[in-house]
Amino acid sequence: MKKVTILSALVLISILVYSQVDKNTFTAMFYNVENLFDITDDPNTKDDEFTPEGSKKWNKERYDKKLKNLSIVISSIGDNELPELVGLCEVENRKVIQDLILQDRIKDIEYRFVHQESPDTRGIDVALLYDAEEFYYLNHKIIPVKPEFDKDFKSRDILYVSGIINQTDTLHVFVNHWKSRWGGTEETEKYRMEYAKLVRNEIDQITSIYRSAKILVMGDLNDTPMNKSVKETLKADNSGNKESLNNLMIPFTEKGLGTHNYKGEWSVLDHIIVSNSLLNCTTGFVVKNKEAHIFSADWITYESKEGNKSPNRTYGGPNYYGGYSDHYPVYVVLTKQ
Repeated sequence: MKKVTILSALVLISILVYSQVDKNTFTAMFYNVENLFDITDDPNTKDDEFTPEGSKKWNKERYDKKLKNLSIVISSIGDNELPELVGLCEVENRKVIQDLILQDRIKDIEYRFVHQESPDTRGIDVALLYDAEEFYYLNHKIIPVKPEFDKDFKSRDILYVSGIINQTDTLHVFVNHWKSRWGGTEETEKYRMEYAKLVRNEIDQITSIYRSAKILVMGDLNDTPMNKSVKETLKADNSGNKESLNNLMIPFTEKGLGTHNYKGEWSVLDHIIVSNSLLNCTTGFVVKNKEAHIFSADWITYESKEGNKSPNRTYGGPNYYGGYSDHYPVYVVLTKQ
């Protein structure tokens, strides 16, 4: 009798645990966190300005405030629950990620993360946080960017992570931070084309084996949905063709909205792009309402005296504003069929 009772208790506990993790929604977000550096000088990278003695006078008080601000944003995404996946860019190292996930607003979820140091000269990388109860990590791959036309190019790698969401679907995730437009949009386009080719090649390899693979591409691409790198090379053109991807940010571009504001002009530089199977599959998880979202709450927005709005950033040049980031985060909610 005692053995039966113990067995019954274990079965009941298993059912209760499973019922807690067997959720019908799954949220993935991406956030360019604008220079999340620690305050220690790394002699191997150009991070000198983000030190107490540097030009930005980056100290522990400002660093702690930055971490708190970012955690508040992350905790505000989705429907009263923390996002299960959080793609990040402009993080300096493992330490800043560990400090971030220990913040009061998000520490209860016990995020784990995937990160690897990249050759970027400033020392900034991409990373992926994940809720281990909702996303069962399978593997990851670092995709280096080494264009033939520039042997000395050193920048962020592409991060690929695969995992099983809610014991249901394998999700293939690409976290990106493509070459900036600094130096001229046209002059730097060839670098972003290189990033796009690499992601496209990886996707083609996946779909050659798993035709209906569920794929999520997220990141600051430093190009808009209409630029050649995104629309043509990556094939995120919303055409519905077998190999095409669906850029869920196109509606925002059409409405004149954006994730980044430069000299009063909005652009969608931060993307949520998905495979056809995440829109039209009849089983497992699909994109809720076939739409993504830009999180642009008033409290992370700066409004000038003239009424012009932009993301409330941490710095503008050497000037410290104490805000969140110069980009708005983007996110997508997946729902179980």
